[in-house]
Amino acid sequence: MADYKLYGTSALGGYNADFEGATLKEVTGLGIVSVSAPLDGKPALTAAVKSAYGCALPKPALSVLSKDKSARLVSTQPDQFFILFDHAKPDAANHVAGLLGDAGYYTDQSDNWLTLALSGRLARSALERICPVDLGPEIFNVNASARTVMHHLGTLILRTGEDDYLLLSARSSALSFLHVVKTSVENVS
Repeated sequence: MADYKLYGTSALGGYNADFEGATLKEVTGLGIVSVSAPLDGKPALTAAVKSAYGCALPKPALSVLSKDKSARLVSTQPDQFFILFDHAKPDAANHVAGLLGDAGYYTDQSDNWLTLALSGRLARSALERICPVDLGPEIFNVNASARTVMHHLGTLILRTGEDDYLLLSARSSALSFLHVVKTSVENVS
């Protein structure tokens, strides 16, 4: 029998492009773990998150950074959130379970999502062309998050800085999603 080795690859091969007024790049090496609270287990999960990450659970439509800024917790629905953190290994759920114990249910989502970072002075203008969410800074503040669609593709959008956004969409439509975002950036550059 032949000796084969499998290697993980990113959805877009590490795409990175600078435009006049914006930068669009694929975020690689990101662990994404879905965490759900067991029935009547939210108090225990809240305590475990506070102990492990030094922060509270994210409120709906928001994300929070861990105390050491190494992880971002993102509300996805009641009693469920994502934890995003630098982690290139295929054991992200085990890593989180090691920190939180049996306080929650964990599902590794790392390879299911394409993550794009869009930043720069034209980032919001580009997103406003394709996103039905009001991204005005008085409404969509830093650390805001929303589940939405962009050009018919399901998306989780996070505002991580003044002119910085993370966009998560299904890896299975990575090329289509890149095309949508890139075209919008090109049209406002």
